[in-house]
Amino acid sequence: MSGIQDFQVFYDDFNGTVATLPTSADPATPWLVDDTSVTGTPTYTKGTSVCTMTLNNDSAIVNICNHFGDALDFDIDDIQTVEMRVRIGAATFTSGSILVFGVGSARDDTPDSVAAHAWFRMEGARSTTILDVETDDGVRDVSDVSTGVALGTTFKRFVIDFTGGKSNVKFYIDGQRVAPSQTFDMSGYSSGLQPIIQLQKTANGNVDSVIVDYVKVTTRRA
Repeated sequence: MSGIQDFQVFYDDFNGTVATLPTSADPATPWLVDDTSVTGTPTYTKGTSVCTMTLNNDSAIVNICNHFGDALDFDIDDIQTVEMRVRIGAATFTSGSILVFGVGSARDDTPDSVAAHAWFRMEGARSTTILDVETDDGVRDVSDVSTGVALGTTFKRFVIDFTGGKSNVKFYIDGQRVAPSQTFDMSGYSSGLQPIIQLQKTANGNVDSVIVDYVKVTTRRA
């Protein structure tokens, strides 16, 4: 029977008192925020069981990403599942803003420039309510596949499933598979990935926010 001897789990419920996430390496946490905003003070905190990231209202480009500081700790060939429980701060997203959350290789201000990734995406220019899913392995780039599922102020449970192998990645929202007719093949990538939660906007006054209840990554034990 499989158990802890076969699998290892990274899990963060963002417990504790509210504190700003670090923007430089901190041995107390694997998380690190890249804030490449042009101006203003977006916020990014963890505590009381959530991670909250909020854009500031300056009419300027703002980009904040919570990730592992490009420490690609999870080998794609060992990952079983990536799970997050997520909501946004308003009933609808806004045009000019983009949110991605899932796993990827080294981050980039432009999500599509992240060499390898598997994530959920909300892009206001495409829809202010409906999520897409995407994968890229450096060879095959599958972008903007609609899930038909809206994200708003109610938490939803998101799972990226690698148990069928990296050539057949599957996406689930609240236990229901989404985009089932699309093949998501990441077999061209054989290195590590990291959790990524990135929120950004063009030069506008949007104050979108994302709230993450927990992050869980299950991998095969070496």
